[in-house]
Amino acid sequence: MSDEKSGWLSRLRTGLSKTSKQLTEGIAGVFTRRRLDAETLGELEELLVRADMGAATAARIVAAFGEKRLGKDISPQEVKKALADEIAQILAPVAKPLEIDGKYKPHVVLVVGVNGNGKTTTIGKLAQTLKAEGRNVMLAAGDTFRAAAVEQLKVWGVRSGCEVIAGEADADAASVAYRALEAAKAKGADVLLIDSAGRLHNKTNLMAELQKIIKVIRKLDETAPHSVILVLDATTGQNALAQTEVFRDMVQVSGLVVTKLDGTAKGGIVVAIADKFHLPVHAIGVGEGIQDFKPFEAGDFAANLLGEM
Repeated sequence: MSDEKSGWLSRLRTGLSKTSKQLTEGIAGVFTRRRLDAETLGELEELLVRADMGAATAARIVAAFGEKRLGKDISPQEVKKALADEIAQILAPVAKPLEIDGKYKPHVVLVVGVNGNGKTTTIGKLAQTLKAEGRNVMLAAGDTFRAAAVEQLKVWGVRSGCEVIAGEADADAASVAYRALEAAKAKGADVLLIDSAGRLHNKTNLMAELQKIIKVIRKLDETAPHSVILVLDATTGQNALAQTEVFRDMVQVSGLVVTKLDGTAKGGIVVAIADKFHLPVHAIGVGEGIQDFKPFEAGDFAANLLGEM
């Protein structure tokens, strides 16, 4: 295993430690007392619900797990391994990295999500990752209502060596996106990452703004945006399901990034979202640094969620 892979797995393990500690301690408490019966399965299901996997997903995982094992003695370690396998099966179909299509110049990525979810930081990390792959990347500061978001994006632009197109304070987000796409086309950029506002307290205004951005950039490229990434904060737990539904209905979300997994015991929310929406999960974040942001891998995530690695 490479040092980079080893380092990431270590950070993932640490990032998911709050969730895995809650699950592993709960499993140990249940299965040191008795063999697998209907009561222990019920307790196991409750543990998964507390980790924010959601009632329906937890029930399905436990039913699949218990089908061949009911009435048998089973160790906590075997339980963790079997659950990790069941969870990995749910996650495997959605573990898909963001693919940049070279036929578009640029490939336009609109990044959406509630303010505070880590949208701007995610764009900065994506920019650094794509730049490291040798791509020419530009950024558009489309969250024009938050001066801090514009300044933060400019800092990421300097850090990653990517040009940032921004407007004046309270500028029209769609006009910023339009100018950014014009500039990206003129300079032959490979990727344009567009930040956006996320004020969910007024869904009507937010939907209008996002739809306007899409309508305006399509005057320059009728196929844009080519990807719409929703950034979710894992610490919000079940609220992330509601956010996914809202943004999916507003715009055609094509993939997800889940941030702040290091700050929560609700890491199971990734499983619940995958099970309900079947949207690609491109990457996850377990910290502030670029090294804490990597493509999502089902097996690694499931194993670390259950303290298996």
